[in-house]
Amino acid sequence: MSHAFYSDAADKALRDLSPSEQAAVESVRRALEEDPDPEHARGLPDADPQSESYVIELLPEQTRGRGISVVYRYSQELDSSLILWLIAGP
Repeated sequence: MSHAFYSDAADKALRDLSPSEQAAVESVRRALEEDPDPEHARGLPDADPQSESYVIELLPEQTRGRGISVVYRYSQELDSSLILWLIAGP
């Protein structure tokens, strides 16, 4: 089992979300602990050869609010994910 953490910026953004949006993001965090490279994650360019960056898009139907992009970096060496940013739509 892997670990998944929020960066300071993501933790602050999480507090600004509605309760249903927070629950949707937290479900992604828990899922990343089981599978840090799910099929629905889209890879992003990453300058660090020790890690891989991804984004998971949550649709408004999933959050019962706004669409949210969960951007995270996974380190195989540390077997952990760091959720870098939460980007909420209008």
